[in-house]
Amino acid sequence: MAKKGKKHQEALKLVDRSKAYEVSEAIALVKEAAKANFDETVEAAFRLGVDPKKADQQIRGAMVLPHGTGKTQRVLVFAKGEKAKEAEAAGADYVGDTDYINKINQGWFDFDVVVATPDMMAEVGKLGRVLGPKGLMPNPKTGTVTFDVEKAINDVKAGKVEYRVDKSSNVHVPIGKVSFDNEKLIENFVAITETLVKVKPQAAKGTYMKNASVSSTMGPGIRVDVSSMVR
Repeated sequence: MAKKGKKHQEALKLVDRSKAYEVSEAIALVKEAAKANFDETVEAAFRLGVDPKKADQQIRGAMVLPHGTGKTQRVLVFAKGEKAKEAEAAGADYVGDTDYINKINQGWFDFDVVVATPDMMAEVGKLGRVLGPKGLMPNPKTGTVTFDVEKAINDVKAGKVEYRVDKSSNVHVPIGKVSFDNEKLIENFVAITETLVKVKPQAAKGTYMKNASVSSTMGPGIRVDVSSMVR
């Protein structure tokens, strides 16, 4: 087992691992335990009572956090004609079609989010083997395959995040930076929690939200009591 650094050991002493904290307490602890010399990302993690192997219990979507993530997202848009002009006017970082498809096939990945108009998906779909594993493939469920490219770009720039249950029934979502005010981090956490509750699959039985926690990039996980938010 890898030896934990001195800063991490000090951070661990701040946290009672057997306790589920109120959201405000948990966020305050995350900030106190963040010992790195850079502005760490704060992430929320949820263990859900779903079986991701079953099609009717898949959870995937996107939402705009009330206060964004603190990260500037570089947006690549696949579009032609008027939609390409619309994307450029809306502030997309890169706009094109086959030229960018060729660049990606040659190993270019200087972007964070990909948006595509539906008429471009026949070509963009060929990038599935390289974009898919990186979680960059455009998808209608997350609003990144659309003719409303202006809204898609604005949402991303405003702090849109994607959520998706993994093979272990977990969902991980960034909710901001350690430098954020506590209230902003709390409101972002509450927003993603309430969204996950709303998208609970009807087929899911038993306890839905089994566990929730927050952590910074280099800090320990801190359990959060979300019982008051779960119906």
